[in-house]
Amino acid sequence: MLLFAGLLATALLAGTAWAEGEEAAEDEQTEAEWPKGHYPLPEQGDVVGEDYIVEAKAEETLLDIAREHNVGYQEIRRANPDVSVWMPGEGTEVVIPGRFILPPVEREGIVINVAELRLYYYPPTGEGETPRVETYPIGIGREGFDTPLGKTKTTMNLKDPAWYPPQSVRQEAAERGEEAPAVVPPGPDNPLGRHAIMLDIDGYLIHGTNKPDGIGMRASRGCIRMFPEDVASIFDRVPVGTQVNLINQPIKAGWDGNMPYVQVYEPLEEQEAGMAAFMETLAMLEGSDDEAGTPLNYELLRELLENPSGKVVALTPAPEPEPEEKSEEQESLLWEELAV
Repeated sequence: MLLFAGLLATALLAGTAWAEGEEAAEDEQTEAEWPKGHYPLPEQGDVVGEDYIVEAKAEETLLDIAREHNVGYQEIRRANPDVSVWMPGEGTEVVIPGRFILPPVEREGIVINVAELRLYYYPPTGEGETPRVETYPIGIGREGFDTPLGKTKTTMNLKDPAWYPPQSVRQEAAERGEEAPAVVPPGPDNPLGRHAIMLDIDGYLIHGTNKPDGIGMRASRGCIRMFPEDVASIFDRVPVGTQVNLINQPIKAGWDGNMPYVQVYEPLEEQEAGMAAFMETLAMLEGSDDEAGTPLNYELLRELLENPSGKVVALTPAPEPEPEEKSEEQESLLWEELAV
């Protein structure tokens, strides 16, 4: 009887372990099948994703590749400065900049970093679900039509919205001798696309577009544009009342394990990479006692601040200078000095 009980207990434990293993395997498989730009939220640390390389197909433009891999115009151009935008050529290697430091703000709702031309969404998760972050390239307001900053919230989700051209659009049309329509109905000519998420800032939305080539650029009148498929993917999952935090953060810094990283973008306006930016970056890297003991490469940090690239770069310590090898003549003179 005792033997039977022992065998039964062993079988139950084995079954539990098998079930837990299967559940873990399913979680890993689910994460592996997540769409591009979706990542498990790190329990500790601030870095998600990886850069990788793809080969261009025949007749494929750099913009086609960018859209397929969840990247905007400026991002793909920075990562591939020597690749033709319109004819990369079949077999050409294209770098996909898919690694990001999470913005240094509360990880809740929607965070829009205008300096980065990226939106981060931290969707609510149920019990047993893996907390995650989703990030998408965006288009923002061009110069003179700056996208507003600050915290707001979503107020309404509109499917197939009509567009009512604002006074500035009608005035520009009049200056060209044209007449702007009072309303643009849903359809291929509608600049809002098929999905729009209204913000609690009068006149501003997160929406799709009928000109997707402008994603990853400053091209709108202040609204936040997304690829049509991207805004469609979050449209039904962003509850009304979701917090939206619009920030202008050209410098991001954080940790991945015990390694500090920095990611710097060109600021939207004139901004010197002086001591204030340097100290701000160091403040972002303040962490636990273990992290505080990690040596930082201050010279590399200054270089990154002065030359923004958008790359996630490790602040590895500068290599120790190699000892100089003394010639026989130098060693002979050294011995003579010591003998005096």
